[in-house]
Amino acid sequence: MTGTIDLNKAPDSYAAYSFALSDKFKIVAQDELREDDDMRESALKQFREWIAKHPLIRKCRTDAPFLLRFLRTKKFSIPAATEMLEKYLMIRQVYPNWFFKLDINDPELEAIIDSGYLFPLPERDEQGRRIIFSNSGKFDTSRFTSAQLIKIHSLVLETLMDEEESQISGYVHIMDDSELTIGFLSVWSFADIRNLAHCVQNSLPMRQKENHFVNLPSFANKLSEFILSVLSEKLRNRVHVHRGWDELKTKINPKLLPKEYGGTVPVAECIAQFKKQMKQRRDIVLALDDMEIEINKNSIPWADSTDADIASGVIGSFRKLEVD
Repeated sequence: MTGTIDLNKAPDSYAAYSFALSDKFKIVAQDELREDDDMRESALKQFREWIAKHPLIRKCRTDAPFLLRFLRTKKFSIPAATEMLEKYLMIRQVYPNWFFKLDINDPELEAIIDSGYLFPLPERDEQGRRIIFSNSGKFDTSRFTSAQLIKIHSLVLETLMDEEESQISGYVHIMDDSELTIGFLSVWSFADIRNLAHCVQNSLPMRQKENHFVNLPSFANKLSEFILSVLSEKLRNRVHVHRGWDELKTKINPKLLPKEYGGTVPVAECIAQFKKQMKQRRDIVLALDDMEIEINKNSIPWADSTDADIASGVIGSFRKLEVD
C-alpha cells in the first residue's frame, strides 16, 4: 500500500484483491476465520456498499487492508464488522487526544518510543503472531501524561494493523512490570481506564490472542482486578500473570525476546527497526484523521457510565442498515 488512502471510493472501482501470503496464513484464515477468495471478495464488496450509503459516515478508508482489519477480527460477519467500524470511527472522534495526530515526528511521542517503553519484536512467533513488548518502567511519568501513554499505543497499533499476517494470526502482548511504579498508576483515572477498556474491547480491529504480565508488583493487584472486571470474559481469559521470566518462557519462545531478556536482538535495534517502519507509514497513519462520522457527543453515554456499552446511542440507530 502506498502513502495514499481511498476515502469513500466507488464500490465497483477497485482493483481485484490478491491474497499474497504463504500457505501457512491461508490455512489459518480458512480454519479460524472462514476466509477464502469468494468470501473475501463478497465481503469487501458488501462492506464498501454499506459505507457508501451510511448516512453518517462522511469519509472513511475503503481499501482492502483497512476493511480486512474488521472483517478478519469479526470472522467475516458483515453485521459485526460494520458495527465495529462504526465504533472505531466514533471513538476516534470522541477521544481525539488519544487517537488523532499520531505522528512519529512529534518530539514527545518519538521520545517515548526511543525510551523503550513500547515496540514490536522483529520476529513473529511460531503461529505467525506479532509480539508487542512493553516495559512500564521506561515511561517517564514526570514528563508524560496518561493521554500520551494511550496515544503511543494508538500510534504503534495503527502502524501495524494493516499487516495481513497479523490480521490473520493475531497479536501477543508482553508487559515487563519489574519496574512498575505507583507513579505510573497514578497518572490514570478510573474513568480513563474504564473508557479505554470499552474502546479496546469494542472497537479495536485486532485479534488479541494473549496478554502476558511479568513481575507485576503486589501494589498493582487492585488495579489489575479492576481492569479485568471491565473486560469481557473472552479477553479476561487471554490475560496471564507470571511471577518471573522463567515462567513466561514456558509460554513464549525465549529466542523471540529482546537480547536483554535472553533473546537475540537488542532492545535498541528492535526500536531502530520499528522506527523505520513508522517513518515509512507516517503519512498513512496521519491520514486516518481525515476520516469522519457525524456524531452528537451529548448522546453518547458510555464515557460517564460504569456499565454503558459503546454500542449504545447513535450507533445503535444504524445497526439495522441493510447490507445487500
